[in-house]
Amino acid sequence: MADKNNVQSAYLSRNLWSGVLFGMGLAAFIDETVFHQLLRWHHFYDKSTTDIGLISDGLFHAFSWFATIGGLFLFADLRRRNALWFKRWLGGVFTGSGGFQLYDGTIQHKIMEIHQIRYVENVIIYDLIWNILAFLMIINGLRLLVSTRDRHQLRKDISHDYQ
Repeated sequence: MADKNNVQSAYLSRNLWSGVLFGMGLAAFIDETVFHQLLRWHHFYDKSTTDIGLISDGLFHAFSWFATIGGLFLFADLRRRNALWFKRWLGGVFTGSGGFQLYDGTIQHKIMEIHQIRYVENVIIYDLIWNILAFLMIINGLRLLVSTRDRHQLRKDISHDYQ
């Protein structure tokens, strides 16, 4: 019985971390693509030249890809083992995305001041929207994670996902 519980605990953890990695990578990828490249509101590092800003964007983009692909490799492994708990994985995605966004909006924007979301007079509006969305994603993710913390529900939900 102890081995069965260890395996189920590992799957609980893998579902969570696969989702968190994917969520962080997805949020970083969307941030970099939309706000850095398409809208050109800022670079990852704005305290130097434009060239340095573009290099920092490239490194940031590489991070987002590594996190996304790492999360997807774990996801594929869970599917292969018939151990994917999609609801728990989705909770990890929301928590990872919201956590990344909150880190970006507070630590990088306000404490480290390596860039702002947008360089305008009244940036507080952008900051509030950014951080409120982050909190909403985290709350939604935590709600899903709390509802899936029971190992006994794991077997029932996994078998339901594959029917």
